[in-house]
Amino acid sequence: MALHFERAEFASRLTRLTDQMRAEKLDAVLLFAQESMYWLTGYDTFGYCFFQALIVKADGTMSLITRSADLRQAKHTSILDDIHVWVDRINADPTLDLRNLLVDMDLLGARIGVEYDTHGMTGRIAHLLDAQLSTFGQITDASYLVSRLRLVKSPAEVAYVERAAALADDALDEAIKLTKPGADEADILAAMQGAVFSGGGDYPANEYIIGSGADALLCRYKAGRRKLDASDQLTLEWAGTYAHYHAAMMRTIVIGEPTHRHRELYNACLENLQAIETVLKPGHTFGDVFDMHAKIMDERGLARHRLNACGYSLGARFAPSWMEHQMFHVGNPQPIEPNMSLFVHMIIADSDTGTAMTLGQTYLTTEHAPRTLSRHSLDFIGA
Repeated sequence: MALHFERAEFASRLTRLTDQMRAEKLDAVLLFAQESMYWLTGYDTFGYCFFQALIVKADGTMSLITRSADLRQAKHTSILDDIHVWVDRINADPTLDLRNLLVDMDLLGARIGVEYDTHGMTGRIAHLLDAQLSTFGQITDASYLVSRLRLVKSPAEVAYVERAAALADDALDEAIKLTKPGADEADILAAMQGAVFSGGGDYPANEYIIGSGADALLCRYKAGRRKLDASDQLTLEWAGTYAHYHAAMMRTIVIGEPTHRHRELYNACLENLQAIETVLKPGHTFGDVFDMHAKIMDERGLARHRLNACGYSLGARFAPSWMEHQMFHVGNPQPIEPNMSLFVHMIIADSDTGTAMTLGQTYLTTEHAPRTLSRHSLDFIGA
């Protein structure tokens, strides 16, 4: 079996989940997020692009319903024993198969939580599911039940995050080697992703971001490549990934002589990141982190050029995003606890002057000051 954790760790996770279910008076939960299934059982697939669900009862019983293509995947990669297959067919409604399975599991009339807020739950599935369960029992939104439990990482998870961070550093090494006038973005991107693969890592849960010139102001991936000019700017956001655990980084590299605006924006990013390190610890909240970000950016007259979030929790995630639910945005009451892996990014896009500057890295929180997981400094990078 291709398990990345000891069975005792999976047992501990299940106990934490069922304890929380009982606290919330849930008889069962229906999990649709692939990362929830992976965290709880080891099940590793991209088959969540089709219908599948993991049923977890408050007594710890677990049953998976999935397609035939994922039957062997589930047996090989997970601790699951009870696996059911719904049949692909014209006008198939797998939520009916799910309902029948719930009956077999003696859950008729039960209070059931559903993981709605996930990429594994399409609008169509939600519509069909609600129709099947409207008179079945008491249905409630449990989208963040497992997500909250996953915020604090176990020692085994921390080891994977640290390995992912080392791979992210390796990727930056490759990018720095290649970034120079005339360099092709395609070669830089290939070298960065290749460093992760060569180090035993995985595909990231979303594409690396790479953009130069005017595209350096973007903070999403887009198709198309260009070669770097003698005076240019290159924005990179990427993650090392190991056993699906992510450690993200972000940098803007200036090619040629930096402008005064580049230096000014870099100084704002560095000051901001260093200030955030003073509140990225227990006793503060995710909202406090954003407030510090906004305060410094706004005092420097950069309110129009910053974003409305400055990072998020990271962990084991599946496409299309490596971001976990909890983000650094205004008013987020989520407390910061030890052993959270948190990505903090400074992104300034000055469209008035066409200047980009970014700076970001992943931290592991402790009882006191956070620990950066990168061996790279936060120094300005020029080429």
